[in-house]
Order: sequence, then structure tokens, then C-alpha cells
Amino acid sequence: MAWRMLRRKDFRTGLVNLAFRTDHAGAKHFSGGTFGKLAGFFFSDTPKGAVNCTAYKHCTIRNFHAGVYMLAWSRKREDVAGLKAPKKEKRVKKENRTQPPVEAPYVAPRPKIAIKSSLDKTVDIFDGMTLLDLSKRTGSSIGALQDILADLGEKVESEFNAISVDLAELVAMELGVNIRRMHTGEGTVEPRPAVVTVMGHVDHGKTSLLDSLRQTSVAAKEAGGITQHIGAFVVEMPSGASITFLDTPGHAAFSAMRARGAAVTDIVVLVVAADDGVMPQTLEAMSHAKAANVPIVVAINKCDKSGADPERVRIQLGSEGLLLEDMGGDVQVVEISAVTKLGLDKLEEALLLQAEIMDLKARIDGPAQAFVVEARVDRGRGPLATAIVKAGTLVSGQHIVVGAEWGRIRSLRDTAGKTTEFAKPAMPVEIEGLRGLPMAGDDVVVVDSEERARMLSQGRKKKQEKDRLRKIDEDMNEEAEIAEETPERVEMPIIVKADVQGSVQAVTDALRNLNSPQVFVNIVHVGVGPISQHDIDLAQACRAYIVGFSIRPPPSAITLAATQANIKIFLHKVIYHLLEEMGREIVEKAPGTAETQISGEAEILNIFELKGRSKSKGPDIKIAGCRITDGHFSKSGTMRLLRSGDVVFEGPCASLKREKQDAETVDKGNDCGLVIQDCNDFQVGDIVQCLEQVIRKPKFISTQSGAVRIEC
Repeated sequence: MAWRMLRRKDFRTGLVNLAFRTDHAGAKHFSGGTFGKLAGFFFSDTPKGAVNCTAYKHCTIRNFHAGVYMLAWSRKREDVAGLKAPKKEKRVKKENRTQPPVEAPYVAPRPKIAIKSSLDKTVDIFDGMTLLDLSKRTGSSIGALQDILADLGEKVESEFNAISVDLAELVAMELGVNIRRMHTGEGTVEPRPAVVTVMGHVDHGKTSLLDSLRQTSVAAKEAGGITQHIGAFVVEMPSGASITFLDTPGHAAFSAMRARGAAVTDIVVLVVAADDGVMPQTLEAMSHAKAANVPIVVAINKCDKSGADPERVRIQLGSEGLLLEDMGGDVQVVEISAVTKLGLDKLEEALLLQAEIMDLKARIDGPAQAFVVEARVDRGRGPLATAIVKAGTLVSGQHIVVGAEWGRIRSLRDTAGKTTEFAKPAMPVEIEGLRGLPMAGDDVVVVDSEERARMLSQGRKKKQEKDRLRKIDEDMNEEAEIAEETPERVEMPIIVKADVQGSVQAVTDALRNLNSPQVFVNIVHVGVGPISQHDIDLAQACRAYIVGFSIRPPPSAITLAATQANIKIFLHKVIYHLLEEMGREIVEKAPGTAETQISGEAEILNIFELKGRSKSKGPDIKIAGCRITDGHFSKSGTMRLLRSGDVVFEGPCASLKREKQDAETVDKGNDCGLVIQDCNDFQVGDIVQCLEQVIRKPKFISTQSGAVRIEC
């Protein structure tokens, strides 16, 4: 009640009197009551910043402060951001250097440890290898390998833990190195049949020999009696033993297919015709067999013909370095006739003897190890792969990875077309159930699950794409280096379709061999199966030719669409017929090279001068009266004046007349009047040559052995 009675102007004075107390020394302090606390709020240095609530017995005093600036003012601080300018340092005058700086020697940075590229490094991997082994082989740290395994969903804590061969391959592909799978030899080992590959020159009787051995007519189904792709067959011998035969093509374009046949075989039967002797593809087959370290058995065929000379064949083979038994070597030689079946029993005995010497055995249990010898697409069954099992047992229902493709084996079929549940070593089977078409020569890997098969397939596809892009980059760099030296080439895009994957590769390689300095054969797309509307659309987009090999003719709708789009389709069943026609197309498409050649030659018999001409008709001229002694003269050509064998003048023809009439050409034996522009130095007896620019096209050359090339 007391402070209510005070007047407004004496409010502060009354508040001070009520709130302050005086001690014995005369100093004033805030009292402890309500007025003391209220005065302390108004007169103290406490900042009125943040929200602060102080509870008292009778009331609550609430303060709303203004923020950081009021807080800085109340506390008299200057170190709050933005309130104090930075202190300026004392400026020191930079000394002028009178001596040049010391040149320190350059120290190169320490090179980082890098892994070799996939083209340079190949590591061997096997099932059960430790992380430490993989680290040593790839040259990468264990931590990096553990990080890759963690990304793959696998956790390997210790460097001594074993990993599967599939995981090792995935890690190696992430590191960018090539791998080679080492298969285990543990398990039950039993004797296995021999895998025999029949090789030789074209039309030397390879398929007829197999036809006689298995009593079936295969040669009649082949186009022109020439095998177009690999066939695998099992032949039962009268003795009860079985031999797996591979029939390889003999044409020069299929050398890669013969190399694949030699890679999976145990014995090579080299067929040489007694009336033809050793030919280029015979030597090529010998080189493939020697490179694969495979023993050879020579079969001299067509010995029933009148012109047969087996001794000449023996001498030719001996001169090529093949040590025959007749000459003290270890290569068996058998004289046969596939038509009359002469000597087939001796050939069987020689093959069984060679197989017995080699003591062929293989593991029959555990995961299978197989190689693809052929692949094709069936309309109702999808991608099919013909494979030969090398070791283990391939069981229907397993998940497999074939090259960059994967799948689950839906069914296995033997050479007779019957369904089987498993395939043992040296047994050719047809695998059904793949998601894509593999390449001939790919290996078949059995995995545990579908997820692992998919991961392995994706990793291989990724690596193949990286290798393809790297190769394209290298090729582009090489072309850029030699672009200034070589003339500009015309591109010839081609789409290749064939019945099987092996034929696709062979035809593609053969067409690429037709490249020339004038025409670049660009294979824009390859595929297995008939020609589709997609191929027509692609060919129309890039103006490509379509090449079909051993496929059925396209439907009328596809043919009509190709005709309307002006697309050329070439269908053939014999490889060298296809190459001949494509060679003619390449020659026609080639721009050719411009060359100067002498089209005619004449002798000057007399000289005529035209003087006193008016200014409108031009100055005086000299006319050379000539007689054409060789070829013909053309007004559009360039004239060369020769005197005693030396070139006196060379220039264009200003006028060419025959019997006072202008003429475009004058043939041999006729007289003519010739005026050479800016030339008046004629003498009787001089020789005049007519030069013409001609376009010389390249030549298509086909050898007797079947090899073709374009010669510019």
C-alpha cells in the first residue's frame, strides 16, 4: 500500500527507498524482499535478452530479451561475430632477391601399385583357394578383395578362408584380369572313349569317311558335298568300343572352327586325297594339331581312283615335317577308300591303338567340365548348344554358365536325338534351356544356384563389353595415325545371319578378310536364325547388305519389304559361292584409283602454220599433221610432245580435226590435224602421245584352295 501512495514522478525514488538497505559502512544493497528483487531487475546489468522466467512467492517476472546484440552489450563483450574487426598485421616489406632461386632436382612421385590390364595378365583360379592366394596372383591387396566380396554379398574375415572358384572369378573380373579355371582331378577316374577330329582339305572325303563309318548318309544333306559346320557323332566299333568323331569343314574360311575342333580332341585324323596330294588346308590342319599337341593319324583317301598315288602323298607329308611310320616316325598311315569302304577296319584299329597308347581316363563324378562345339537357335526350343563333356557328369536340371550366357538345363539330347538325364565324359550332347546363344568354343561351368549363375553371367558380359570398347578405342587410334597416309575408303555395311553360331563366326571372319584399301567391310550385326523384319529395318537405317548362310529363304513379306527399301539379300549354302558374289559387290562398290595411261601415239608428218589471222580469231597458230600409229587420240586427253625420247611439252588439246571436221576421237591408222594449247614448237618426226585418266578397279582373286582376296 505504501508504494501505491507515491506519485508517478517519485516512483523510482520510492522504489529505491523501499528496495535498498544501508549497511554499517554506508554502502547500499538490494533488500531481500519483493521490492529489492524488482529493483534489482531494473537497475542491474543483467541483459534483457533470452526468455527468462523467475518464480517468486507472490508473482512471476518474465523477461523477453533482444538477442545476441543486447547480450553483447549487457556483458560488454566484443568477441561476438560481426562486432569486432580483425586486427591488421604489421606489413613487412619483402626483400628483393639478388640471387636466382636454387634449382632442386625433380623427384618423380612414387608410382601407385596398379594391376596389369586384362590383356597382359592371366591368373589361374581353383576351387578352395584362399584369399591370400588370390591376392598374390592378382597383385591386389587383401582389403581390396574383401571390399569386392562385400559388394557381392559375401563376408570373408580371414585371409586364410577358402572361397569358391565362382567367387574367385567374380573378384578377378572386377579387378580386370583374365582367368583360367583349374579343375580338380579328385574323384573316381575311369577310362573314356577317344574324341577324334577329322581334318583335311576341302572335298578330300572327310564327311564321306564318317558316312561310311556310321552307315548314315550325311554327305547327301550337305550343300555341294561340303561340310558347312561342325557335327559331333558317336561311332560304335565292331569291337564294342565307341569313338566320338568331330567333322570339321575344309574350306579356308572355317579355320577357326578347325582350331576349336583341335582344342577338344584327343586324336586328329588327317584326310588327304591320293589323287590331289597335300593342299594348303592340309598344312593348316597339321599346324592346328601340332599347336594343340594332339597325335595325328593320316588317312590317304580315294585310293580306288585311277590317278591315286599314295607314295607321292607320303613324300609330301614327310617333306612338311610329319614323321610317318614308314620313314621311322610315330605317325600311323592308313590307305582307305570311303566309297568302297577299303581299309576302314585298319583305320579303326589304328585309332583304338592310339587311344590305348594314350591311356585316356577322366573323372566321372563331381561337376562337369565341357566345351561348346556348336550353337544354334531353334524356333520352338530356343537357344541350343552342342557340347562335349571332358570330365565329370553333366546332369539335367543343373544351373550352368556357358561363356557369358546362363540357364538351367531343361533337357539333354544325345546324337540320336533321344533325351538323356546325364552326360558322361567324351559324350556329345545338345543342351536346352539357355537364356542366350553362347559362342562356339565357350566352356560350360556348373554353379550351385540361379543367383550365382546370373551374377557370373553379368560379370562376364561386363568384362566382354569393356574388352570390346578397349579394342574399338585401340583400333580408332591406329586408324587415326594412318589416316593421312591411306586414301579415304568406302564403307560397306553387312548384316550376317546363319544357321549356327560357328558358321556366323566363320562367315564374319571371311568377309572381314575382304577388306581392302578402298572398301571397308563393316559387320554391323550378326545373328543366328532366319532373316527378320528387324534385320530389314536395321539394313534400311544403315544401308547395309544382308548375307544369309544356310538359312531358309525369308517370307514374301520380308522379301517385299527389302525390295521396296532397295536392300540386297544374298542367300547361299556354300561358303565360296557366297564369297565370290560378295567379292564382286565389293569390286563394284570400290571407287577405284585414278591412273594416267597412254591411250594413243602418233607421228608428226607435216606442220601447217596459220598466219595473218584477225585479232578476233586469235594469234597465229601451228597445226601438226599427224598419223595415229597406235591406239586412239581423244580431244579430252592430255597431249605429250616427245623429241628423241625426251618430253618437250605437255598440255591439253586445243583442236582435233579429221578431214577438216572437228572430231572427238581418231583411231589408229588415220591422219588428223592437232593443235596443242600454248605449244608452237613442232618438228617433223616428233612423237605425240595422248594421255587419258582412267579409273582402275580392284580385282577379286580366288585361289584353287578356296582362299579369296581383293587386290588393288
